[in-house]
Amino acid sequence: MATSLPYLALRTFVEVGQRGSIKAAAEALSVTSGAISQQIRLLEDRIGMALFTRERSGLRLTEAGASVHPALLQAFEQMQEALQSLEQIKSRQTLTVSTVATFAASWLVPRLGRFNLRYPHIEVRVEATSAVADMRRDRVDVALRHGLGVYPNLHVTRLMAPVLVPVASSALVAASAELTQPQDCLNFPLLHDSDRADWSLWLSAHGVAKDPRAERGTAFEDDFLLIRAAEAGQGLALVPMEYAREEIAAGRLVQVLDKPWPARFAYYVVTRPDAMQRDEVKAFVEWIMEEAQGTT
Repeated sequence: MATSLPYLALRTFVEVGQRGSIKAAAEALSVTSGAISQQIRLLEDRIGMALFTRERSGLRLTEAGASVHPALLQAFEQMQEALQSLEQIKSRQTLTVSTVATFAASWLVPRLGRFNLRYPHIEVRVEATSAVADMRRDRVDVALRHGLGVYPNLHVTRLMAPVLVPVASSALVAASAELTQPQDCLNFPLLHDSDRADWSLWLSAHGVAKDPRAERGTAFEDDFLLIRAAEAGQGLALVPMEYAREEIAAGRLVQVLDKPWPARFAYYVVTRPDAMQRDEVKAFVEWIMEEAQGTT
C-alpha cells in the first residue's frame, strides 16, 4: 500500500532550504513562522533524521537534507509548470462549428481567417459533415444548417438564402443546342441535388410549363459533387452562386443564363439556447452574421 506524501511538509522543506530562513519561508507561503517550524518538525519526525542545523545566520541543510533538496525543488517547479499549463488550457477558448462540406469549403473557410485575426484567442474547429449534428451529444457549439429553420428547442438565426444560378461547362454549351431562354435548359441533361426539386421550381418561377424532363437526370447528395459533375460536362446544374463563384471566375464553369433565383432553403445559425452566454460563441455568431450581410 502506497504511503501518502506529506505534501505541505515537503513544500515547507523546499522553501526553507532555498531561502535559509523560517521567516522568509513563512512570507513566501503566507503562513506564520510557527506553522513553518511545525511542518519541519513533522517531516523530521517522519523520516527520523534532522534536515537542518541552526546557525547564527539562519538554517543550513544537513548532509541528508542537501542530498534531496535539489530533486524536491525541481519536482515542485515541474508541478508549478504543469499547473500553469492547465490554467492556460482552461483559459483558451475553443469553438466547434459543424456544417456541410460544400458550405465550409466555398464560403466559411475562405472567410475564417478574418475571424482568427479578430479573435486570435479563440480556436475554431470546423466539422464538415452532411450528418445533422446533435447539439448536445456531439459537443457542437455552432451548427450552420441548410433547411427551413425549424429546429425545436434550439436557438435559430437566419444567416442567408443562397441564390441559385444555372451553370455548365463551356464545352457542353458550345457543342449543344441554343440556350437563350429558361425553357431551353430542358434540351440539356439536368443535374440535381438529392430531392430533385430545384429545377422544377426554378423553371416554374420563370414561366416554363411543367415538364417531366425537369425531374430527370443524375442526382447528387452534395453540392460539391454536383459542381464537379457540371465541370465534367455531364449536364446543367442549378447551384448556389457562392459555391460556383471560383469555378466561374476560373472558366471551369459558365453561368448559362442570367436568371438568379432564391433557393427554398436558407442557411441558419443554430446553437443550444444557453450557448450565446459564452463569449466565444457570441463572438462567432456576431462575426458570421456580419460576413453574411457583406455577401447579400
